[in-house]
Amino acid sequence: MNLNSSLNFTVTERFLRYVTIDTQSDPQSDTCPSTEKQKNLGRLLVNELIEIGLHDAHIDEHGYVYATVPSNTNKAAIPVICFCSHMDTAPDCSGTNVKPIVHKNYKGQDLVLPDDPSQIIKLMGHPDLKNQIGNDIVTASGNTLLGADNKAGVAEIMDACYQLMNHPEIRHGKIRILFTPDEEIGRGVDKVDIEKLAAYAGYTMDGESAGNMENETFSADGTKLTIHGISAHPGFAKGKMQSVIKIAAQIVAALPYDLSPEGTENMQGFVHPVGIEGHVETATIDFIIRDFEDEKLIDHANTIRRVADEVLKRFPGSSYELQTKPQYRNMKSVLDKHPQIVEYGMEAMKRAGLNAKLCSIRGGTDGSRLSFMGLPCPNIFAGEHAFHSKQEWVSVQDMQKAVETILHLCMIWEENA
Repeated sequence: MNLNSSLNFTVTERFLRYVTIDTQSDPQSDTCPSTEKQKNLGRLLVNELIEIGLHDAHIDEHGYVYATVPSNTNKAAIPVICFCSHMDTAPDCSGTNVKPIVHKNYKGQDLVLPDDPSQIIKLMGHPDLKNQIGNDIVTASGNTLLGADNKAGVAEIMDACYQLMNHPEIRHGKIRILFTPDEEIGRGVDKVDIEKLAAYAGYTMDGESAGNMENETFSADGTKLTIHGISAHPGFAKGKMQSVIKIAAQIVAALPYDLSPEGTENMQGFVHPVGIEGHVETATIDFIIRDFEDEKLIDHANTIRRVADEVLKRFPGSSYELQTKPQYRNMKSVLDKHPQIVEYGMEAMKRAGLNAKLCSIRGGTDGSRLSFMGLPCPNIFAGEHAFHSKQEWVSVQDMQKAVETILHLCMIWEENA
């Protein structure tokens, strides 16, 4: 079925509407959602889903949006599939007063963002732009992020729901919809009701280049190094004081460069200090540890331990302890047990006319944890690029291809029932 010729896409209009709603999450908050303003988008989505015809759409007390596209086929035993995107944007860059700009018919030129002309999106720095010649590029105005991560995915799922309800010739089983808060701060599925979803397979729409599907993520731990030193009055500190501020600085400086985010790529893991707090006598360093192999997480934690041991040899009387907590694990170990979930996703992208490519994520998605909660869930492209920055962009045509991919996936599951 040639979907592209029969669809009246609404994805761009939806996206331009959603990005103007500030939904930044807050890692310092202990509420769920971490910011109440995320519910503003959630309530809007519920209203639009009900208007489309998904009458069970609702938002729960934690800010999660659930809805169902009913089956339109007589086939029995079609597995229920779920499409998921997150509503929050990253705390790294302002999401207040986003002004989206559509740059029509991109020709390879530099895109100078008008509210801050120092923000220039250049072809050299954004390699995927070479695939966008003739397409329409959406950016922010220069003072904020755009919010394509992950409102592009939200808009794509919403448009897919609209198309499914308005094109009965697209045969499909029951489809579940899930929009989550707080993904950007690692809490995106903390309060998901898996029993309510009652789905066999899931697909997050939260990837980058068109045609990419990710079945493998980092495994992740969080590690806290607490250092205890010796305080003394600075006027009488000679031979006595052992400042843990200086000890912490030496530990961070001694970490191997080839185990840092800026020194690694592809399938290489890293150790990354993300925060230091304290005073002369006690301080903590928070690390995130990432690798595609679970066993290497232990090796990386031991690297921190070895560096701390070496530095503290110069500070007799000072000490430390290291605490490590699991964050998420590589979803590939789950997805390998359900190969058809990934195979159908690859086939859907091919049917949409894309060069399907299976990739790994140097990060995580809601799908990482959902997979281990009983919902195997690879990640499909949403078209978002340069996420968490003022130079974030997405193309209209890539979002449309993501909608087509969702629709083909629905048909493929129905065909193979």
